[in-house]
Order: sequence, then structure tokens, then C-alpha cells
Amino acid sequence: MENQPRDLAKEEFVEEFKKRTKQYVLRSVRVFQALPTTDEAKIIGKQFLRAASSTGANYRAACRARSKAEFYAKLSITIEEADESLFWMEVLTETGIMTYQRMESLMQEATEIVKVLSKARKNT
Repeated sequence: MENQPRDLAKEEFVEEFKKRTKQYVLRSVRVFQALPTTDEAKIIGKQFLRAASSTGANYRAACRARSKAEFYAKLSITIEEADESLFWMEVLTETGIMTYQRMESLMQEATEIVKVLSKARKNT
């Protein structure tokens, strides 16, 4: 009984973070849709979208983990994918395919997702 408020807060955090990672995926789709139709934009954009969408899907899978070991492994994948999507956003901006202004907010969100999940993994 004494852990009930803490467990409730954890459940609320998990649900909110599921929504947050899903919004991250949806925003990433919109960025992908806005990319120019050049070959390099398509190639880099697909890499970016795969990593970004995997972030949301793998966080959801981590929440369904059957053990702490499985949770840790799925969380690790989620962190890796969020960081990879950040890498591809950097490539998109540094090549001039997308402006930094267009990507800045989404890049910040990816950075925050990596930080939050890295802390959660460390505490697991």
C-alpha cells in the first residue's frame, strides 16, 4: 500500500512518455513528408524515419517487457534509435537538405528523449 502513490506516478509517467514518443514519431513523419524529392534527401530521410519511428515502437515494447532484463534491452534499443534519428537530423541540416530552424525543435525533443531514457536505464 505504501508504494501505491509512487506506482501511480510511474504509471502516469509511462503513459505520458508513450504519448510523447508517439508525437515524436508523428512529427518526424511530417518532416519526412516535407523533404525535397532529391535522391540524397530520400535516402537520408528514410534512414531518419526508420530510426525515429523505431523510437516510439521500441519504447512501447519496453513498457510491455516481461522482465527487467527485457526492459533494459528494449530501453537500450529505444535510446539507440532516438540517438540515431538525431544523427540523421544533423546530417539533414548540415548538408542543407533541411534548415536548422525547421529541425531544431525536433532535434531538441530527440535529445531530451535520449536523456530521459538513459536515466531510466541507469536506474533499472
